[in-house]
Formats: sequence, structure tokens, C-alpha cells
Amino acid sequence: MNGYGILYGVGTGPGDPELLTLKAVRVLGTVDRVYAARSSGNAHSVSYGIVRPHLRPGTQVTPLAFPMTRDQGALDAAWADNAARVLADLRAGLSVAFLTLGDPLTYSTFGYLLRTLRAMDPEVPAQVVPGITSYHAAAAAAGVVIAEGEETLAVVSGARGGQRLREAAQAADSFVVLKAYKQYADLTRTLDELGLRERAVLVSNCGHDAQTITPTPDPGADAPGYFSLVLARKA
Repeated sequence: MNGYGILYGVGTGPGDPELLTLKAVRVLGTVDRVYAARSSGNAHSVSYGIVRPHLRPGTQVTPLAFPMTRDQGALDAAWADNAARVLADLRAGLSVAFLTLGDPLTYSTFGYLLRTLRAMDPEVPAQVVPGITSYHAAAAAAGVVIAEGEETLAVVSGARGGQRLREAAQAADSFVVLKAYKQYADLTRTLDELGLRERAVLVSNCGHDAQTITPTPDPGADAPGYFSLVLARKA
């Protein structure tokens, strides 16, 4: 295909290496280079730790730093720089995997990278290998049903507190609140306000050794860590 290699967006799941899909394992065993996203302030890539046993010996692994900021100028610069590195490989005919926790097209850095790449070169061949999301793994770990029958499921961010949850509660029956760590006190107060807290479950570090499952999250407790989400349901 025009001499390009292929870009694979590979979902590595929430953290448990056994939740990596068979297709992801197959693709990772064929690519020339792996790019592992990490935050600018962290040298470690969780997704690389998950896939490392499945890479061919000699596969080149390159970390790509993405800043954790709301400064759009800094974000645009990072996406452009990282996309240019990946594009150079693809134009050289290399097959490349870009790792992302969870699923590549759900709250993922991969979406930004792919959009930037295609703005630079619309001919870039790309395939997505879906991954198991954190909230599906969390529901399985907690043993709770997310939604049934005609119920509506809302997936919202808790990064700015409980406002998104309040808005979603007007229409949905069941809720996943991602990024529950940032505004934890406000989020749990909102769960209380909506009558959801008694049936809510906080799951932290799902699939990792430090996994915890906390029914009825306490507004007075310390804020949980980065890998935390809340599952809640009206009935």
C-alpha cells in the first residue's frame, strides 16, 4: 500500500496481562517497532509492562511522552512531534504498534495521535485492535451488572467533579465515572445527592496487584489513586 507500513492502535486492557486479546498478541509479535505512551512526568509505561512478554526479540520500543496539561498549545506541540516520529517510520515501510491502556478509541491518546497523523498524511494505513475497557474489567472484578434490558448507560469523566454525573443522571439509569481520583470528595457528595452512593462501587487499580474494591465510597475517605473509577446504578 504505497510503500507505507501499517500503524496498529493496540488496546492492552486495564492492566491484567491475561486481559490482552489474542489478536493483540498476534499483532505485537509481528511489528517492527512499538511506541508506548507515557506522561511527561513519568518514565514508566504501564502498557509496555503488559505486552513485553509478547514482543519479538529485538523489537524496538520507544516511549512517547504526552504532557498531562490543559494547555492546548503544549498538547498540540506534543501530538505533532509524536505523530511526526510515527509517520517517519510508516513512510520507511515499518509496521508500528501504538500501545494504549484500555481501548484505543475510548478516552485514549491514540485518538489524538491518529487524527494528527491523518492531518499530516491522509494516506496513512491504520488498524485498531480493540481492548477491554477498565470499566468492563471493574464490573467483572466487583461482580456487579452495568446495565440490563432497556436501561441507558452513561460513561462520564469525573475529572471536574460531579457535574457530568448530575447531567447524565437526568437521562441515564446506570453510570461509569472515570477519573474518579481528581475531585473525589465532590464526586462522592454528588453520588449522595443523587441517591446513588449506597449502590456505588469504587474500583482502584483494576487488574493490578494493588486492586481494591470499595462498596459505598465514603466522601470522608482519602482520595483514591489515578487508576480509579466508580460504577453506580439507579436500581
